[in-house]
Amino acid sequence: MTSQETFRIDLFKIKKSALSLSLAFGLMLLSGCQTLSTLFTEEQQTVTIELPEPKPETIVTHEFELPDGENMVGTLAAIDTQENDALPDIARHFGLGYNDISIANSAVSPWTPKPGSRVLLPLQFILPDSPHKGITLNLANMRLFYYPKKQPEKVYTYPVGIGRQGWNTPMGQTSIVAKDANPSWTVPESIHREHAEKGDSLPKVVGAGPDNPLGLYAMRLGFPGYLIHGTNKPYGIGMQISHGCVQLYPEDIEVLFKKATVGMPVRILHQPYLTAWHQDMLYLEAHEPLPKWAKDKANLRKQVVKQLHEISAKKDVAVDWEKVERILQRSDGIPTPILMHSADVPEITANAVQLKHPEQFYDQPVAGELKESDWSILVASFNDETKAQQLATMLNHQGPIIPARKVSKNDAYQVIAGPFKSKTEMRAAVKRIKMDFEINGEPLTPRVTSVN
Repeated sequence: MTSQETFRIDLFKIKKSALSLSLAFGLMLLSGCQTLSTLFTEEQQTVTIELPEPKPETIVTHEFELPDGENMVGTLAAIDTQENDALPDIARHFGLGYNDISIANSAVSPWTPKPGSRVLLPLQFILPDSPHKGITLNLANMRLFYYPKKQPEKVYTYPVGIGRQGWNTPMGQTSIVAKDANPSWTVPESIHREHAEKGDSLPKVVGAGPDNPLGLYAMRLGFPGYLIHGTNKPYGIGMQISHGCVQLYPEDIEVLFKKATVGMPVRILHQPYLTAWHQDMLYLEAHEPLPKWAKDKANLRKQVVKQLHEISAKKDVAVDWEKVERILQRSDGIPTPILMHSADVPEITANAVQLKHPEQFYDQPVAGELKESDWSILVASFNDETKAQQLATMLNHQGPIIPARKVSKNDAYQVIAGPFKSKTEMRAAVKRIKMDFEINGEPLTPRVTSVN
């Protein structure tokens, strides 16, 4: 479908003599429109003027049609950044995780991208090599795929946060054994010890609310102690951030919670290299293996190369093996065609669907106005403006938000956090900044305006 408009303009041949042309327009100025009829012959030409195609505002991000036999879905898109944008906001708005958007845009600063930077949205996915039933989680690209039983022609996909090193999310086949809305979190003893070592104490049970790391929905797995749940730290999605559980954006877990059923199978696997035969073309999608599998990287590569040899022999096609090596080295998560003379990344990204910048990204954090009478914190001072802006942006993306902004003062740049409703709330923020950033913030006493 195109929005190009064609204008038919009747043009007439005029005399080629520059003198005649000049004279004709001089007469036209004197005698008005009547003179026009004496300038043109009856012969007409049609000129087509094509207007730029308007940029769409939306694109499919989660729910994809899945024709029988297909194992690649979606479309690459792109957006140009504006002032105060951050890649995590763009990622969340378009159903991507931090890993998705950062590895596909390695030349763009995640927290302080320059206005006008073109950001690729890798919204094309090769499905994991597993049965299209229930839920499949691929740890390698931190993405969950849900195959609804009653809609075999569809697949839903969501970015996830997973267990960090030392707290790895378990692999294997299990199922959903229970579903809980507004869950309470019984804090494991191991997490009590971890927080105690940092000088923080946790209650035995954290009730539902903004301080609950489980968010508003949780689904318990057959692996004891492990869940698929929401989060109060949404900008950790797409990172190895949890104690082993699988986290989704609050808006995504709400949808999945309603669709998933107790007893539904769940497969958790690690497939960093994915292949697909799509529209008479062979594709390869590569991700860096997670640290736990770093020692197996060579074997994983050999496996996918063997698989590509088998596909190329079966389809009787020629693979560009030099391109395969570049894709494996790059590991940017972008499905790339790998047959001889096929398009490479610059060409396929240049053809990505260009999207219009929204007025505001979904749930984009905004720091409230800070007055001298408010409780606040001097977090840090920098000579580098970019570093100050980066810290302020990262504070704004904590969960819950720690409102912050960059302030220019005495040829330096301060990061001021606030406003806080009370001294108690301010002290809690100082504690969180110490734990999360290892920065000792300085509380700023509110200035009370005297009344005459």
